[in-house]
Amino acid sequence: MHEELKQIPARIRELREILNIGVSDMARMVEVPLETYEKYESGEQDIPISMLYKIAAVLHTDMTVLITGDSPRMEQASVVRAGTGVDVERFPGYDFSSLAYNFKGRVMEPLLVNIDPSKETPPLAVHGGQEFNYVLKGTVKVAVGSREYVLNEGDCIYFDPQLPHSQTAVGAPATFLTVIQE
Repeated sequence: MHEELKQIPARIRELREILNIGVSDMARMVEVPLETYEKYESGEQDIPISMLYKIAAVLHTDMTVLITGDSPRMEQASVVRAGTGVDVERFPGYDFSSLAYNFKGRVMEPLLVNIDPSKETPPLAVHGGQEFNYVLKGTVKVAVGSREYVLNEGDCIYFDPQLPHSQTAVGAPATFLTVIQE
């Protein structure tokens, strides 16, 4: 696990303790079993993006605080130069890079996602809001509910992420832009 990623659980624990929220209360508020939450906070289990949103909401903070330790500062525009996005997590099968982490009050989360067919197959995810994926490189199979869609470079999909979904690279590593609105 990257050093930056190890700091996320520590930040969550610190904020939870500052707010005087017990571990079992926190697990209940983010709607996961206590054992799962304890693994998130100890760093034993990677924290899905949808869970980071829930945790940030309970802690009354921005997800950027959890992933970087800093509050977003930009109000009118935020520029992220190529290759300088902030790694969000190491969710099995996905490498995420946040592209708007420094914008205050954002209502959507644009992420650059790299997937590799030789890595672990991503589990199905479910979260609130809406999601948009745009394939930048390679071929991506997107499963949404009981359907599968094969997208090539330049193709995109907009879907309801409350349906179980996943993205997998077909044949070779792939990169896509995802925009999640929680």
